[in-house]
Amino acid sequence: MHPTSARLLNILVPIKRTIDYAVKIRVNPQNTGVDTNVKHSMNPFDEIAVEEAIRQRERNKDAIKSIKVVSIGPPKASEVIRSALAMGADSGIHVEYPDSAPSPEPLAIAKTLKAIIEREAKEKNAPIDLVILGKQAIDDDAGQTGQMLAGLLGWGQATYASKVELDASGKSANVTTEIDGGSQQLKGQLPMVITTDLRLNEPRYASLPNIMKAKKKPVEKLSPSDLGIDLTPLLETIRISEPAKRQAGAKVETVEELVAKLKEAGFKAA
Repeated sequence: MHPTSARLLNILVPIKRTIDYAVKIRVNPQNTGVDTNVKHSMNPFDEIAVEEAIRQRERNKDAIKSIKVVSIGPPKASEVIRSALAMGADSGIHVEYPDSAPSPEPLAIAKTLKAIIEREAKEKNAPIDLVILGKQAIDDDAGQTGQMLAGLLGWGQATYASKVELDASGKSANVTTEIDGGSQQLKGQLPMVITTDLRLNEPRYASLPNIMKAKKKPVEKLSPSDLGIDLTPLLETIRISEPAKRQAGAKVETVEELVAKLKEAGFKAA
C-alpha cells in the first residue's frame, strides 16, 4: 500500500529534564539527595531520541504525520519541551507535578506514558505508532522505563538502538541494537518502543528562527490526576553519601619493593 493512501504515522518522544551532563554531582547538606540548584538540560539520550524522530520524518516525509514530545516533571520541565520543539518536534505534553514532590519511579513514568498513549488514541484520534526514548536517564541510570512501557502496552521493543530503518509503508522497523561484544539486528512491527544509544546519531543545534517558532507550538499541560495516575514513589531514600575519597598512591623503584609493599598491605600470593 502506498504511504499516501494509508494512515500517517504518529511518533511520541518522552523526554526528561536532568542535571546537565557537564555538572559535577554533589550530595546536598541534608544527605537526602544530590544538589539540584545547578544547571539542568534535556537528558542526552532523550535528545538523541528527538533527533532520531526528526530524521525519520525527513526520510519518510509523506508517511509521518506528527512528532509529539512529553515530559513528566516539575514546572521547569517545560524548558526541555521547548528545546525539543525548537529542534523540530510539532507539539508537547507536560505532565506537571510540584517542585516539592519526589521524583517518580520508572514504573510510574511508564504507567503515565501508557495513559497518554491510550488518551491520544481515544480522545485525539491520533494513535501512537512509535515511541522513541533514551535508553536511560543520566540522573538515576535506571534504564527501565522503555522496557516497562513496552511490557505494559504489549508492544515489541528494541533497546539500545544504534541504527533505525523505518519501513513506513510496511509499518515495521529494522533496528540495530548494541549488545555485549557487538550488535544484533531486530525487526518489529509497529506499534513498538525503541530506546536510543549514543551511536544512533548526533543531535542538531536549534537555530534562532526555530527557537522563536517553538514559542508558538502547542504544549498541553496535564496533572497526574487527569490521567488517573499516582506518581508517589514506592521506595524511600533514607540517606545518600559521597563515596570514600581515593587515597593517594605511591611510587616504587623495583618489583621487589612493590612485592614488599603489597605484603605490608596484607595481600598474599595466590
